[in-house]
Amino acid sequence: MNAATPAPDTEALDRKQQYEGNKLNKRLRHQVGDAVVDFNMIEQGDKVMVCLSGGKDSYAMLDILLSLQRNAPIDFSILAVNLDQKQPGFPEEVLPTYLKQIGVPFRIIEQDTYSIVKSVLEEGKTTCSLCSRLRRGILYRVAKEEGCTKIALGHHRDDILATFFLNMFYGGKLKAMPPKLVSDNGEHVVIRPLAYVREKDLIRYAAWKQFPIIPCNLCGSQPNLQRQVVADMMRDWDKKHPGRLETMFKALCNVVPSHLADRTLFDFAGLHATGVEDAEGDHLFDEEDIEPVSELSRLFAPQPLPLGE
Repeated sequence: MNAATPAPDTEALDRKQQYEGNKLNKRLRHQVGDAVVDFNMIEQGDKVMVCLSGGKDSYAMLDILLSLQRNAPIDFSILAVNLDQKQPGFPEEVLPTYLKQIGVPFRIIEQDTYSIVKSVLEEGKTTCSLCSRLRRGILYRVAKEEGCTKIALGHHRDDILATFFLNMFYGGKLKAMPPKLVSDNGEHVVIRPLAYVREKDLIRYAAWKQFPIIPCNLCGSQPNLQRQVVADMMRDWDKKHPGRLETMFKALCNVVPSHLADRTLFDFAGLHATGVEDAEGDHLFDEEDIEPVSELSRLFAPQPLPLGE
């Protein structure tokens, strides 16, 4: 007769999950806090418009910014904003219910961009570019109406890297998403507080927090998007070569214009021998000395967290 299988210790499992969740929460707060400080994203008296899509990234961004707001040495306010694009089947009650529950000021904008995108683009064409342009214009208008000084978007580290590869592979540019920039109309400062955060950590965080995720059905039927191809490539790299994405992101933060070929960033035409030793000079005949990721690794490596903290 087989011995009975012992029942799982659910209390111990719950304690472990809570411990791991708290540890993840602390790491994400550190990463967002570091990004905010490194790029001076939020200043005294700012009113930050946090753009919510209903996806894991924007939920996490709002949650972490609210946590930082409670403990920050400066005062700033937050307004959560969602654009209801009138997609068929969109559960319009989910976000207002959640935002009322957590007690954050919010505004829901109803604008039928879905019909515009579908009427303008031919069947089979990708919708992301037109959809994002329409959203951007509406959000800029709302930010101005509400007196918001910063617009926070939920793009994470992997989004920034994917944009870099998209521009390099398909656009012929070394260009990514900057953590902070001025809007194209010159009237707003756009920030990306999740710039140092890995997507896989956001997936875990959303599951732990049990955010009421709303899928984007507008572009869900576009499996061959170039961005999806690049995202799959990056996930494969991360699986086969742990640490590669961290190294690539460090490269975006450590650019050497004199060792590229953009004549607008470096005066190659005016370059002449000076007779003075230069540590950043050419090492044509030397083996390239590749140093391991060090400075930024602290942002992504799991940090030990004492029990009870």
